[in-house]
Amino acid sequence: MNAPLLTLAGVHTHIGPYHILQGVDLEVPRGQLTMLLGRNGAGKSTTLRTIMGLWRASAGSVTFGGAALCGVGTADIAARGIAYVPENMGIFSDLSVRENMLLAARSGPMDGARLEWIVKLFPSIKQFWEKPAGKLSGGQKQMLAIGRALIEPRQLYMFDEPSKGLAPVMVNSMVAALRALKEQGATVLLVEQNLAVAQALGDTVAVMGAGRVVHHGGMAQLAADPDLQQRLLGLHLGAAPARAGEGA
Repeated sequence: MNAPLLTLAGVHTHIGPYHILQGVDLEVPRGQLTMLLGRNGAGKSTTLRTIMGLWRASAGSVTFGGAALCGVGTADIAARGIAYVPENMGIFSDLSVRENMLLAARSGPMDGARLEWIVKLFPSIKQFWEKPAGKLSGGQKQMLAIGRALIEPRQLYMFDEPSKGLAPVMVNSMVAALRALKEQGATVLLVEQNLAVAQALGDTVAVMGAGRVVHHGGMAQLAADPDLQQRLLGLHLGAAPARAGEGA
């Protein structure tokens, strides 16, 4: 296994009176796609939000590239090289697609070659370039949100349930985009409920339950063990989504 880029050790997070994360231990290996799975309410989204400083850890440590993140502001965490796409997508509905992309290019003008690569992955970005982002369909908004995360190379990309509510053809497009990102050697932490997507993309997997990681290992190991899937997740992995060019 590659050395971890991101490490959480004994992380606890309280939201008001609620103790959501109860000692999360998690390693995200550099250059791999790590799936973060678990039943609803297990603490997956709270884990991502805690990494980004949107919720403050009440105990434990978060280390990124050897540097502590606890107590660092969200904007500074992003500036250190972490892209985060929340479940609600985080786009600016009143701005055009172009303006959304420009704002995501934090270090200067958009790189033309990288933008061309993103547009090949998500043609709707070019199609609706000057249209308000709020006018896009749900799937198109999700593609824009992912495109914004990809517009500059980052050390770590985090996505919170990017396939949620998408039509199958959009899910296949998203899987193709994340596979292309993997092929570039990117480090990705992906929260998903779609287990077919997890099976198609994951290198390593951590499964959460009751606010902590209850299983970690290879994604292939989990995919090959229906009994383990049933025990950890309450269901079995289905067939993986079609690869690009393999069906609708």
